[in-house]
Amino acid sequence: MRAALFVLGLAALAWGGYLAWDFAHASFRDAWQGAAFFIGGPLVHDAVVAPVVGGAAYLLTRLLPPTWHTPVKAAATCTAVLAILAVPLIWRPFGVPTNPGLHDRDYWAGLGIAVAAVWVAAAVAGVVNGWRRSEQPPNQSKQGAPTEME
Repeated sequence: MRAALFVLGLAALAWGGYLAWDFAHASFRDAWQGAAFFIGGPLVHDAVVAPVVGGAAYLLTRLLPPTWHTPVKAAATCTAVLAILAVPLIWRPFGVPTNPGLHDRDYWAGLGIAVAAVWVAAAVAGVVNGWRRSEQPPNQSKQGAPTEME
C-alpha cells in the first residue's frame, strides 16, 4: 500500500512540476509572479508570521487562566484564517473574476459578523470550561495522571 501511495505521490509531483514549467514559460510576468508566490510566501511566513503567532500564543498562555487558553487560541486562529480569506476581496473588490451575486456584498460587515461569531463561541467555551473545572473535585487529576499525593 505504501509503495502504491509513493508512486501516486511521485506522479502527482511530476504533474505539478509539468504544470509549473508550463505556467512559467507562458510569460515572463507569470514566471516572476509564480516565483514571488512560491518563494516569497514561505519566506514571509517563516520570517514574520510564524514568530508573531508563536509570540502571541506564548503571551496568551502566560496572561490567561488555563480555562481560557484553548478557546482564545482557537478564536485567534479562526480570526486570522477569516482575515486571510477576506483579504483578496477587501483589498481589491474586483481583483478576482466576476461572480454574479458575489461582488455586491459588504465584505467588511461580513468579516466583522463572522469574527464576532467566532469570539462569542470562544467566550461561551471559556465560560463552560470554567464551570466544568469548578465542578471537578480538587484532588481529581486529569486523564488519570498521578497526583502529588500518590
